[in-house]
Amino acid sequence: MKRNLLLISNSTLYGRGYLDHCADEIKKLLDNKKTVLFIPYARPSGLTHKKYTKIAKDCINKMGFELKGINEYTDPKIAVEQADSIFIGGGNTFVLLKELYESGIMDLIKIRVERGMPYIGTSAGSNVACKSIMTTNDMPITYPPSFKALELVPFNINPHYLDPDPNSKHMGETRETRIREFHFFNQDYVVGLREGSMLLVKDDNITLKGSTGARVFKNNKEPLEIKPGEKLDFLLK
Repeated sequence: MKRNLLLISNSTLYGRGYLDHCADEIKKLLDNKKTVLFIPYARPSGLTHKKYTKIAKDCINKMGFELKGINEYTDPKIAVEQADSIFIGGGNTFVLLKELYESGIMDLIKIRVERGMPYIGTSAGSNVACKSIMTTNDMPITYPPSFKALELVPFNINPHYLDPDPNSKHMGETRETRIREFHFFNQDYVVGLREGSMLLVKDDNITLKGSTGARVFKNNKEPLEIKPGEKLDFLLK
């Protein structure tokens, strides 16, 4: 299967601007492409599609690519069919997946990406590239028809992953606890992507990029610490 994906934990790293920390990886992924189709359906903080698209457009245009929001097309299916590359932004994963289903573009995105079209996801956009959205951090504020996502990769991601803090007085569940709960019912690998980390997926190869590392969880096994630059090809087998 052809794959050309960049699955990013977060769009903004503390102290830096939108996509600054992953701009070099985005430019390498897009390479000779000219245009980017942006899907703003996740609408963080309730942003309108128009406002969210403008944020992405201002940034991507500075990188030397032309970005157009799917909301600027009369037919979202035609937008996907004509796209050179696709960027799905972060926000609420449940809202995002619901709109992907309702717009009728789930299968189209999957077909285009599996034929090699570059795919960029940040946060919720990375969640929906996986098998399901069951390891998102978001509140289920709306109902998608299914938790099943695009299945561009055969595992799940937990973006914005936070390590347990032994000095914290917080008595609620940690991310690790939540992922273990997921594994009581599911077998799939879960990659906890810390802020500033991302997965570069090229065909049958995965490399962890960024500066902060990641943790890979599997049911009934201890988490595996992954450092930037290391390969995770086993996730695709």
